[in-house]
Amino acid sequence: MSNVRSLFATCLFVSAAAFPVTAQEEGDLARAAQNPIADLISLPFQNNTAFDWGPQGGTLNVLNIQPVLPFTLSDGVNLITRTILPVVTQPELSPGQGSKTGLGDLTFTAFFSPRNAGSVTWGAGPVVLIPTATNDRLGTNKWGVGPSAVVLTIAGRWVAGALASQVWSFAGSGDSDVSSFLAQPFINLNLENGWYLVTAPIWTANWKASEGNKWTIPMGGGAGKVFAIGSQPINANAQLYYNVARPDFVGRWSSRFQVQLLFPKG
Repeated sequence: MSNVRSLFATCLFVSAAAFPVTAQEEGDLARAAQNPIADLISLPFQNNTAFDWGPQGGTLNVLNIQPVLPFTLSDGVNLITRTILPVVTQPELSPGQGSKTGLGDLTFTAFFSPRNAGSVTWGAGPVVLIPTATNDRLGTNKWGVGPSAVVLTIAGRWVAGALASQVWSFAGSGDSDVSSFLAQPFINLNLENGWYLVTAPIWTANWKASEGNKWTIPMGGGAGKVFAIGSQPINANAQLYYNVARPDFVGRWSSRFQVQLLFPKG
């Protein structure tokens, strides 16, 4: 995944003289990129690295490719679709087993959201788990479905809200049923020249795990910037998280690097 980190570094630290977008445009794009249900086409590449992971204390890397496509259903309703396809590199789980790299399970979410919301906006819809993993170690071999919702507010420099979903398996050849919960609170403070501070931890619960191993609760955050290379707007950020609650064999620290291509309308 060194190429992903190199791309991120190039995007984040390239000279401001090369950016043709105005400060106002940078701020507007930053707020739109931070809104999961914005009427904005985007293509994020989100690289998550978990350290000291597994019984051998290896490094787990997950690159999420997650295109976001909005659709106008009527004068009052948008449909915002988000697809997450993970590319997983999992360390060996026992001596001599070796690591494994491939696709994980795909998650598809569709949010129905009002087009003309007030200071607080929301979206809700189904989330679907699709067993696309290329190896049994990298996925569940289960189909799943459940509800998902997001609520947020944009007030001046602040964008804050939370996203949550619950998935239950209903078919598939996997040995274990799936009952998993995800919550992502997020707070963004937008600064000058497209810079911002962010915390957006992903809290998860595996309801099928044993007591004491259900929750993973990271806390932390980082910083990012919206800029452009040529005519292409880009949102890039780096974050660091510490797990205040975690299952056995999950380490304390994780990092996130994201490069998000933005395609504003008009």
